[in-house]
Amino acid sequence: MPKFQVDIDKVVGYKYPPLKVSFNKRDLILYALSIGIKDDELKYLYELDKNFTPFPTYPVVLNLKGNSPDVNLFAETVNFGNPIPGLPDIDPNRIIHGEQKIEILNPLPTSGEFEIHGKINGVYDKGSGLLIERTNTLVDAKTGKEYCIMTFQSFNVGYGGFGGPKGSKSPNYKPPKDKKSDAIDVLQTSKDQAILYRLSGDYNPLHIDPTIAPKLGFEKPILHGLCSYGIASHAIVKHLANNNPELLKSISVRFNAPVYPGETLETYMWKVPSEKLNETNVIFITKVKERDIIVLSNGLAVLKNPGKSNAKL
Repeated sequence: MPKFQVDIDKVVGYKYPPLKVSFNKRDLILYALSIGIKDDELKYLYELDKNFTPFPTYPVVLNLKGNSPDVNLFAETVNFGNPIPGLPDIDPNRIIHGEQKIEILNPLPTSGEFEIHGKINGVYDKGSGLLIERTNTLVDAKTGKEYCIMTFQSFNVGYGGFGGPKGSKSPNYKPPKDKKSDAIDVLQTSKDQAILYRLSGDYNPLHIDPTIAPKLGFEKPILHGLCSYGIASHAIVKHLANNNPELLKSISVRFNAPVYPGETLETYMWKVPSEKLNETNVIFITKVKERDIIVLSNGLAVLKNPGKSNAKL
């Protein structure tokens, strides 16, 4: 008899109640700072810059930030504040981000009120844990206009062994063996990087509380995976899209290993052929320099070719 019971039929296809979310220019600036953007790129940092614009991966923070400007309890926000029918009660401190993708449908405004429409695509038994795949769509609360689709996987440590499906493997994007990387970005994170990033809305104690991290096998609090994701996304836009955020169509990644605040992140990027003439694919990995390990793997960014734009790939 499995330790945990999961009703697959109730879980898969479950739709969350619409989640109200909002943000303003201050939120956008704080996010840009937290993913390492410096003062030589004021269009992401200065609200009076004539080209002020959101960095396009910002929406990934919204399902945890919600509609409040204040801090919140991670345990209450991780499931939109609602238990999921068919799943056991899961300790929020045992949740680890597995994979993340954002597909950008329309440019994000610089402020507003929105809704996230979320659903569960699948739930899988990985033995040592339970893997949940979800899709969140960010829409305008009044018009229903869709801005982006965010798909992510969360690994719930210790909740496996319930006899469910194992799930299929994700597409595998490996760097070309016979080609030098087209660009390399190097960013040394600060020891306070996670403390800054959490102010965008992810208040998971794993990233600040030294008593929580060891319970999940980490020697100390780790950097948010989505912070590393934002750092890599910015590297790609800056180096391979002439820093034109409108050219980023989608970006997906697997969180391969933890990053400790203060470590140096090296993002390696390779342009590879795309089946679509108006797009360029970029395979990328991100490594921690000090430990020589890959922390972001299976990375694929899709860039729109500039066309009439002045941006160059």
